[in-house]
Amino acid sequence: MAQSAVSERNRFAQELFDPLPARYDRLAEVLSFGQNGRWRRAMVDRIVPGHPSVMLDVASGTAGVALQLADRTPARVVGVDLTEQMLAEGRRRVAARALGHRVQLVVGRAEQLPFADATFDALTFTYLLRYVDDPQATLDELARVVRPGARVAMLDFFEPPNPFWRAMWWLYTRLLLPVGGWIGGGEEWWRVGRFLGPNISGHYRRYPLTWIIHAWEQAGFVDVGAKTMSLGGGLVLWGTKRSE
Repeated sequence: MAQSAVSERNRFAQELFDPLPARYDRLAEVLSFGQNGRWRRAMVDRIVPGHPSVMLDVASGTAGVALQLADRTPARVVGVDLTEQMLAEGRRRVAARALGHRVQLVVGRAEQLPFADATFDALTFTYLLRYVDDPQATLDELARVVRPGARVAMLDFFEPPNPFWRAMWWLYTRLLLPVGGWIGGGEEWWRVGRFLGPNISGHYRRYPLTWIIHAWEQAGFVDVGAKTMSLGGGLVLWGTKRSE
């Protein structure tokens, strides 16, 4: 990957996640009050009924979603992530499950995917749009690599819309999350915990849910739907690539 192609946000994401692979999934569950796995399943639920044969998982990290896709469908799965260290952990997990013939993990940027047009018949992406400079351009690129009729789904954190739960969420993300990260994972996870709440809030100030849904539609997706989960702390969004 050419260094000039990597944006400041890309570099920040690499530096943030480079030290985390070995404990990433365990701590993600702890710090999300055990909801991360539930959110992932809800996202994959939107893909499985389409009976895909070849899928792309963007921001694949340690391959948690890619492995679930392989478990729940007979498809071949390609996972893409910016961070080589996360993918190295993912490859160990794929090898431990003897799924190397069906799950391939490669380094790449969501903003410039190394695949031809209309390569995949389903796509997932997780915790992605907060780490790119141009969410609309990224969605356009994701749409480029899927075939007409392909199902696409995403998962991300969200701010609870209810004022009471939003206040509780704010206290959790600004106070308990950094402390819990430090206790469970040391300085690296304290840094993630301190970063996460302000990053989520800032992202949705710039790109509220109505904007995101419209951006999906602008990228060529139809039947776009969204569901908030866990009192509004998680967001699953899905759509279908417009048939030509």
